[in-house]
Amino acid sequence: MISCGAIKVSCIGSCGVSNKINDTAWTVEEQYFNSTLSLADKGVLTAGEHNFPFQFLLPASAPTSFEGPFGKVLHQVKAVIDTPRFSKDYKCNKIFYVLCPLNLNDIPDIEQPNTMSITKKFNYKLVKSGNIILTATSDLKGYIVGQAIQLRTDIENKSGRDTGAVVASLLQKVAYKSKRWIYDLRTIAEVEGSGVKAWKHAEWKEQILVPALPQSILQGCSLIHIDYYIQVSLKSPDVSVTLPIYIGNIAVNRVPLSPSRSIQHIPSVVVPSAPPEEEEAASGYHPMDNVSIPTKSHSQQQPFSYAPGLSFQEIRADSEQTGSPNHPTLCLSTGATVPYYAEGNVVPVPTASSLILPPEYSTWGYPYEAPPSYEQSCSSANSSISNGN
Repeated sequence: MISCGAIKVSCIGSCGVSNKINDTAWTVEEQYFNSTLSLADKGVLTAGEHNFPFQFLLPASAPTSFEGPFGKVLHQVKAVIDTPRFSKDYKCNKIFYVLCPLNLNDIPDIEQPNTMSITKKFNYKLVKSGNIILTATSDLKGYIVGQAIQLRTDIENKSGRDTGAVVASLLQKVAYKSKRWIYDLRTIAEVEGSGVKAWKHAEWKEQILVPALPQSILQGCSLIHIDYYIQVSLKSPDVSVTLPIYIGNIAVNRVPLSPSRSIQHIPSVVVPSAPPEEEEAASGYHPMDNVSIPTKSHSQQQPFSYAPGLSFQEIRADSEQTGSPNHPTLCLSTGATVPYYAEGNVVPVPTASSLILPPEYSTWGYPYEAPPSYEQSCSSANSSISNGN
């Protein structure tokens, strides 16, 4: 038997950010909602089980739950039994997760290819110089978990020196607004291709599978910003391009333009801009040969141990292999790593990196296809009526 002053339950949604890693003493906080209900007044709780039903209406503006090393968006229910003075109160709390879906179709031009190009002049062998033109294109500007990012890279090596390997990376940048901005930048996935020989125009086609990741925009949260990028870079000379992308929950429902159609390939010959004089004197005129870049390695650096039930219905190994002889095969890694593409006999290696994702997301069904449009729904209904008649 317990004497109680009141039984109260509260529903709280808030965000906290700290300057120190894994520190819950928040430097900056903001609150999204805080409601309290009184379930029982002053009285006596007899021995046994007592049930007090309650419900809260969550505001539509509540941001998606998130947990990172420098802050978190937390939603929870707290219950307390107030006891008389000098007695210990009884308290408990339960965390629940909120998903405010990001519909990629609400982002302008999301279905369009994403392209970036850069030209860099560099010196080699002390007195010689050349140019590198690096162009990267993704098939879309937004993706969902389990979707493959189709990536095409064009490299024009207008020099007499071979380049280093080309690397494409999926990057996550989380910015925490404390007394100063704190940035947590990590590589989610990485694929590496071979270098480009001198006076060659090379094309590299690859794909990166999007693992279980938090969405790009935490709508309603002003303290934590999440951004994703595809970065394509050469190891030598040092040159890179960055493509900003979105990761959401509802897939793009329009037919995208393929990179091959969006960028018209024109064979490049060094006629308008001739090679440096020393190169020309040494070896004469240099045409630009077109070649393909083979993939050296492909691995997903982040596991998704919080999403073991996630399936990848859109990815078919047999269709990818038959599409291009240079495409690597689909591999499955041990532990909790996402499937990835790699060449040759690959030994699966378990990964131990932590992933910023609430564990309850593992049981939620991610949409792999966009919902039907209004017109499609009407035509489907009309078809059913016609069949019924």
